[in-house]
Amino acid sequence: MRFTTRVLVLQLVLVAAVVAVCTTVFVVLGVQQLRAESEASALNIARTVAEDPDVRALVAEFSADPGTPAAAELRDGPLQELAVDVAVRTDALFVVITDDHGIRLAHPNQELLGQEVSTPYAEVLAGNEVVDWERGTLGESARAKVPIWPESGGEPVGEVSVGFERASVFDDLPALIVAVGLAALGALALAVLATLLMRRRWERLTLGVQPEELVALVQNQAAVLDGVGDGVIALDPGDVVRVCNAAAARMLGLHDPVGRSLGDLGDAAGLIRSVREGGPGDGVVLGDRVLYLDVRPVAREGRALGDVVVVRDRTDLVALSERLDTVRTMAGALRAQRHEFANRLHVATGLIDAERVGDARAFLAEQGERGSVDFPVEGVERVGEPFLQAFLGAKAIELGERGVALRVDDDTLVLGTIEAAEDVAAILGNLVDNAATAAVRAPEPRGVSVAFFTEATELVFTVADSGGGVPDGVDVFAPRAGGTAEHALEGETAGRVHGLGIGLPFSRELARRRGGEVWLIDRGGEGAGAVFGARLPDAVRPASEKISKEGPTP
Repeated sequence: MRFTTRVLVLQLVLVAAVVAVCTTVFVVLGVQQLRAESEASALNIARTVAEDPDVRALVAEFSADPGTPAAAELRDGPLQELAVDVAVRTDALFVVITDDHGIRLAHPNQELLGQEVSTPYAEVLAGNEVVDWERGTLGESARAKVPIWPESGGEPVGEVSVGFERASVFDDLPALIVAVGLAALGALALAVLATLLMRRRWERLTLGVQPEELVALVQNQAAVLDGVGDGVIALDPGDVVRVCNAAAARMLGLHDPVGRSLGDLGDAAGLIRSVREGGPGDGVVLGDRVLYLDVRPVAREGRALGDVVVVRDRTDLVALSERLDTVRTMAGALRAQRHEFANRLHVATGLIDAERVGDARAFLAEQGERGSVDFPVEGVERVGEPFLQAFLGAKAIELGERGVALRVDDDTLVLGTIEAAEDVAAILGNLVDNAATAAVRAPEPRGVSVAFFTEATELVFTVADSGGGVPDGVDVFAPRAGGTAEHALEGETAGRVHGLGIGLPFSRELARRRGGEVWLIDRGGEGAGAVFGARLPDAVRPASEKISKEGPTP
């Protein structure tokens, strides 16, 4: 049985029980009210008869006579006539008048006149009024007994007993029961209607899903949301957050977002709206994270239920990709060196095979004096740090294939050893690649120049290109189409330089993680390219520290 059906049956049973109890109570109260009304009517009639002066005088005379009055004398007597007349006018079952010995002076059954009544009368003759239901010679009735006081005062001289038949007392009971029954049926009908409406409303709200299924859904939802590394946010049609797992709150920097509107989520709201309206969702930079956002509408049976936002953290992946690019660049440089050395060996081998031993010796001597293969970087000798030399050499070979020359400025000064090699390579590589992209769009000569400066443990470097500069009004660090933020040149937005397309925003965030910064020093223009700067604290180990660790020279 479906839950809604069980609720319907349970509610109907409950309403029926309540109606039954109320009906019973109402009927009992109605019966008691009818009994009280009949008893009150009998008492009032009895009082009226007992207060009649003629009745009081005649009863006093009969009581004063020590003998028993004759039935024949009483049949046509004034008391009998009065009692019959009152009983007819009030629809009473009987009106009985007795003397102080309980002898009937007036009675509906004339055969009983002059005889003692069948019900107790001592309490009444003691001066008390009695109202009760009793069974006498005329059957069960609601009766009232009132003493008759003599006009001269003294003890009661008789009683008046007035009774109403049970059937006449409850004449209105069937109509009362019918009215109560109709009201009960009306209440049951309203209960059925209300239950059906509630059932329909319930199924609309729950989309026809039963409570048992809802419990399973909640359990599955909790297991899925807490068991995956991706962030999940559910928005209802009114853009109110209904579900947000811990991963999404952490990635988007949200605090207690459930129940809040999308507009209250700060920067995350703008990203979600942008992606929902068709903007880029891959490589989005938020704070110190590079995120992937996917917004999908959800509908059930043609009814829009809102949107589900999936958030994935790609920061580590992007950082790893940047480091992989660095390794790939260094590997390319090593391949170039190996190729150059192989060419030299082939020349020496060819000279020997041609039996030109003297020329071979001269060639090898010349190569020994020149040393290893030189990197095509002008001024690379100004950078004494081995890692920077190797990295610049590798980049120079890569840029040379694109027709761009790499040089080191004259004012470069590096003291110490690079410690944060991965971060330095990622940021420097991004800036050099962006500069090379700008340079290849400009006329020859195409070049990129870098300069390095160190102060204690801080590394500062600049990267300049020979491109057309950055137009005014272009925010080079803002995410653009495709998730990139490469700076625009000659009025066009720069294309994607890296596969993941996070560019300058990621470089800035990577520097900020270390407490540093990446900024645009000069937009350039009119024949001058743009100049970018970067500052990285705790990226260099000072030379003095290195000496102190190695110990003094003997």
